[in-house]
Amino acid sequence: MIAKTPPMGFNTWNTFGKDINEQMIKESADAIVANKLLEAGYEYLVIDDCWSEKERDPVTKKIIPDRTKFPNGMKAVSDYVHSKGLKFGMYSCAGLRTCADYPGSFDHEYLDAETFAEYGCDFLKYDFCFKPESANGPHLYRRMGMALRACGREILFSACNWGCDNVPEWIRSAGAHMWRSTGDIFDNFESFKNIALSQAGKLGYSAPYCFNDMDMLTVGMYGNGNVGSAGCNDAEYRTQFALWCLFGSPLMLGCDVRNMNDVTKKLVTNKRLLKINQDPEARPAFLAGKHPWYDGRNVYMKLLSTGEFALGVFNLTETNGIVPMMFHEIGLPSDAGYSVELIDAFSGETVGIFRDYHNPEIEKHDCAVYIAKLVKD
Repeated sequence: MIAKTPPMGFNTWNTFGKDINEQMIKESADAIVANKLLEAGYEYLVIDDCWSEKERDPVTKKIIPDRTKFPNGMKAVSDYVHSKGLKFGMYSCAGLRTCADYPGSFDHEYLDAETFAEYGCDFLKYDFCFKPESANGPHLYRRMGMALRACGREILFSACNWGCDNVPEWIRSAGAHMWRSTGDIFDNFESFKNIALSQAGKLGYSAPYCFNDMDMLTVGMYGNGNVGSAGCNDAEYRTQFALWCLFGSPLMLGCDVRNMNDVTKKLVTNKRLLKINQDPEARPAFLAGKHPWYDGRNVYMKLLSTGEFALGVFNLTETNGIVPMMFHEIGLPSDAGYSVELIDAFSGETVGIFRDYHNPEIEKHDCAVYIAKLVKD
C-alpha cells in the first residue's frame, strides 16, 4: 500500500549519475538498512537515468537493462532490494529519449509499465526531456498514469515535469503521488535557497497521496558526486533538510548512503523533523512572519495533527541576526490568554514558554525549528 504521507527513500542521480551498476545498488541497499534509514522511513531505493541499453530490443520493443552494468538483469536487482525490506524504483521519461539520451517511454507507455511491473518495480520517476513539441504534456502524464494502473502492480508515480504546464493544477488528476515543481537541484546554498523561496504559491497544492517534490536532497554530499558543486556546510544542510520537512516535500536522499557521516545520519533520521514532514494531515506550511528589513529572514508555521504546530525560523541572508516571531501572525492575539511553549526540534530540549513574541538570533544560512504548543496563561 502506498503511504499517504510524503515518500522517503534514496535516488542514485545526485551522487552517481550514469555511474551505476548492480554492485553499487546492492551496496546502497545494504547501507540503507545498516544505517537504520529504512527504520526511519526511507523505504524506496530508486535507480535514475542511464540504466538501459541505448536502444530498445528490435523484436520485443522493450527497454533492455544495460548488460554490462546489470549483467544479471533488473529482476535480480529488484529481488535483492526487496530481500532487504526495501521497495525498488526505476526511471523513465515522457519523451522519445531520456534526459541522458536513452530510450524514453513516448508511445510505449503501456509496454514499459508492464515491463517495470515484471521487474518488481514499486516506484517510477517519470522525467520530461525530448518531448515532441506537438505532444501535450498533461496528456502524456495522464497516459502513463493510466498505464501504471493497468500494469497489474502498485507503482508509486513520481511525475518530474519540472513545474511546467501549470502542473499543480492538474497533476493529482493524472494519478501522480509526487510531482516536481522545480528545475534540478545542485549541491550549493543558492540552489536550494532559490528552490525553497520559489514555493510560496505552491505549498497549498500538496495533499495526502500527492506531494509537491522540491527535488532530491543534497544533504551530506559536501560537493561530491554528479550534481556536486560548491557543496554546503552542516548548518546549510540542516537548513535544507528543515525546509524540505516543513514544506512537506518527499525526502529522497541523494548523498552516497554507503559513506554517510554521523552528522548527516543524525540529521536525516531526526524523529521530530520527520514527524513534521510525515504528519498524516499533510497541511501546508505558510509564511508566518519575516524581518521588515532583511529579505530571507522568514518564519514558517505548519499545523500538526497532534494539536501541536511546527515553527521554522530561517536566516537565508548573508549576515547573522534576529528573525522575529510575532505570535499574532500565527493567529494568537495578545489577549488570547495563551503563551507558546517551544521545543527545539533538533535537540529535543525545551527552549521556554513565550508570550507575544520570540526573537531568536540565527546565524547566516542557518535555522531553528520548534515543535510548539499553546499553554494556558
